[in-house]
Amino acid sequence: MNRPDLWVDVRLDMRRAFRNLALLFLAGTLLAANLALGGTPQNDKKKKKNAPAADDSNPVIALNDEQQIDYMISEVLGAWQIGDTERMHKDYLEDVSVVNGGFAPPIIGWTNYLALYKLQRATMQQVRMDRSNTYIKVNGTTAWACYQWEFAAIVSGTPSAARGQTTYVLVKRDNHWFIAHDHTSVVQSVQQPAGNTPAAAPAAPPKPAN
Repeated sequence: MNRPDLWVDVRLDMRRAFRNLALLFLAGTLLAANLALGGTPQNDKKKKKNAPAADDSNPVIALNDEQQIDYMISEVLGAWQIGDTERMHKDYLEDVSVVNGGFAPPIIGWTNYLALYKLQRATMQQVRMDRSNTYIKVNGTTAWACYQWEFAAIVSGTPSAARGQTTYVLVKRDNHWFIAHDHTSVVQSVQQPAGNTPAAAPAAPPKPAN
């Protein structure tokens, strides 16, 4: 005996089953696409919420030209004292000219200066260099700087000291200042107190300004 109401129930159940399958397929497709894009929107919101805020308490402050040159001079003097020629080199032009404190021809080129520096630096220990009264003038991509210095060290086993002045001529290339000319002058040797043996000042100061 045919029951129309039974066939109606069967057709309704089939429609519900197909609709549920379609919804499951659609949900799976959306989930796969979302995972391929890197996570669910809820996770993105959580990441954004938990991400640390930008720290504005220590903003980077760009140095002006005078400050850059002053910092560079400190870096050169520090490298000169410890004998770090690689750090010195990055602040000198290859064709730099150097006038030392003695009566001698100028030294032309980094290579020639480096050879003399290494020869004289090998005789020194406990090197100290103090800089004061620095003046810096910038004119476009050219600048000059001068300062006073006091030098002390053990040279060839003997305490030595000197003081003088240095003048740099600098050029700016690729946003970096380089020493193009270095002129160092010895003003006077530091004298020992009366009754003591005078300190031996180097005959030609080993480039104490750099």
